[in-house]
Amino acid sequence: MAQVERPLSPHLQVYRPQITSVLSILHRLTGVALAGGAVLLAWWLIAAATGPEAFAQVQAASSHWLGKLVAVGFLWALCYHFCNGVRHLAWDAGWGFDLPTTEKTGWAVVIGSVVLTALAVALAWGGAP
Repeated sequence: MAQVERPLSPHLQVYRPQITSVLSILHRLTGVALAGGAVLLAWWLIAAATGPEAFAQVQAASSHWLGKLVAVGFLWALCYHFCNGVRHLAWDAGWGFDLPTTEKTGWAVVIGSVVLTALAVALAWGGAP
């Protein structure tokens, strides 16, 4: 029996990334990041319930620049996941499947998540009016 040489399916080497595929992957990654952030939030709550020494350790870690970076990253993941979830709800209602609308709403999700994150950080750190 002769082996038939079939072409392989095109993969990342053939297709260039599109906004829809990049945002889909990012939605999954932010979901994973939110799960990790929930663990950190639980650590903070458990430390608060345990006592002042445990809470002081968590506060010291979260006050460090790396802790603040993780907090801002978590906040952005939350904002992105929320905005993209609203976009998915619109899709569930049957709106926004045409290519131009999909690209516009994709960019709106990216820009909206950055703006929401910046507003939240400004409010939390006292930089907003």
